[in-house]
Amino acid sequence: MEKNHYDTLETMHGTFQTTLTKKHLARKPWEPENPKHIKSSIPGTVVKVCVAEGQAVKVGDLLIVFKAMKMNNNIKATFAGKVKKIDVKEGDNIPNHALMIEME
Repeated sequence: MEKNHYDTLETMHGTFQTTLTKKHLARKPWEPENPKHIKSSIPGTVVKVCVAEGQAVKVGDLLIVFKAMKMNNNIKATFAGKVKKIDVKEGDNIPNHALMIEME
């Protein structure tokens, strides 16, 4: 017989005892996003890649023009660095949270 695992949750509504499932116990732990990975925030199409691998960029430099929801969105550098790898090319249709550029 499987042993039940219990956990206590504290919420604004009080403290509760709950049973943890096998799926919950086997889940991958949460990890923060890598800030050096530039990802899409919504699905769309890459219109133009404005940088090259190995290129140094500063804050505010245009990295990618990305079309989503019938609008062109400019993806700009939020920190200074060097482009390590470009993972997309012009015309690519990409899903939400797709890796577009890796920075150093």
